[in-house]
Amino acid sequence: MTLPKSNLDQGGMSERLFLRGPRLRRRELRTILRVAREFLRGFRTLHFVGPCVTVFGSARIAETEPAYVAARAVSARLGEMGFTIMTGGGPGIMEAGNRGAKDVGATSVGCTIELPQEQSSNPYLDVEVSFEHFFVRKVMLVKYSYAFVVGQGGFGTGDEMFEALTL
Repeated sequence: MTLPKSNLDQGGMSERLFLRGPRLRRRELRTILRVAREFLRGFRTLHFVGPCVTVFGSARIAETEPAYVAARAVSARLGEMGFTIMTGGGPGIMEAGNRGAKDVGATSVGCTIELPQEQSSNPYLDVEVSFEHFFVRKVMLVKYSYAFVVGQGGFGTGDEMFEALTL
């Protein structure tokens, strides 16, 4: 079986190494330590952000679209109620959530992912923590949240929604 070239050829060295299968125990231990360090950085950064509501949604929604406008308005209202708004920190629905929080002076948090081919973080973040591993990022997006808002999105949004539903 050959792997698709898309993400693997765009600098995805860690994916190539992972997909080779089991490695030497020393290398596996290094991976565990990197993941643990990532969790600790997330816990330390997000511990004091207050009660959160996480907004999930597509990165590919323009600010003129109704879904963006709705996410911004809902986030502003939740911010007025005292909640910190947490998103994946990217554009689209995520930006709308963070922007709505900023509109009313609420805290705006972004849990971004380090991908060579993906977008940068949006300009409406008070707190940003960047992750290398999707599963660590998902834990952080769920751990500090009292509620979730799910906007229009694709497989990534669905994955995040079902993660929250199953916990």
